[in-house]
Amino acid sequence: MIEAASSIRVLLADDHAIVRNGVAQILNEERGISVVAEAADGAEAVEVFARIRPDVALVDLRMPKLEGVQVVEQIRERFPDAAIVILTTYDTDNDIEHALRAGAKAYLVKDVSPQDLVACVRAVHAGRTWVSQRVAAKLVAHVTNVRLTRRELAVLRLLAAGNSNREIGDALGISDGTVKIHLTHLFAKLDVTSRTEAIATALRRGLVRID
Repeated sequence: MIEAASSIRVLLADDHAIVRNGVAQILNEERGISVVAEAADGAEAVEVFARIRPDVALVDLRMPKLEGVQVVEQIRERFPDAAIVILTTYDTDNDIEHALRAGAKAYLVKDVSPQDLVACVRAVHAGRTWVSQRVAAKLVAHVTNVRLTRRELAVLRLLAAGNSNREIGDALGISDGTVKIHLTHLFAKLDVTSRTEAIATALRRGLVRID
C-alpha cells in the first residue's frame, strides 16, 4: 500500500506474525492510516519506535525480551508524547492499571471490532485516550477495591503456587497462626470463602500469574 503524506503512521509490535498481519490488513484498508513498521519482540519495538518515530504504536502486553508495560515505559521516557496503544488478550485489573500508569493512551483486548480498533488509532493520534466500556468497568472495580498489604500479597502468591500454610510460614518466616490470620484477611478482602476461590479471583484480577 502506498503511504499517503497525511497518513497516521503505525507501528505494530506483537510476537505473533498472524496477529500483526491481521491488524495490518484492517488498518491499511482505512483511508489515512498506514502500517509502516512491525516488531516481533519488546526490545525491537523500542528500537524501531526510536528509529522511525511512528504516530501511533500498537503494542502487545506479553512479548519476549521486554513486556508491553516495559516497552511503554522505555518509549515514554525518551518520547513523552508517544501515542501507545496496548493491544492484548489479557484484561486483568492489574494489567490494565499498570499499562495506563506506564503511559499507554489506550487499552484494547484483541476481540475488539475492526471499527473500534480504527477509531482508537484515530483517537490517540488526536491526543485523546481510549478505554472500552469493558476495560473501564474492570479498572473502576479494581481502583475501588480494598488494597492488599505487601505481606498479604506475598501469602496470596505462595498460596497460588500450591504451598501449604506451613510452607507459606516457612517461606515468610512467620507462624502457622499468622498465616491463618493473613488468609482470613485475604478471604474477606477478596470476598471469597476458600483457598480455591481466592486463587481463582486473584488470577482473574491479575494479582498473581501462573506461567
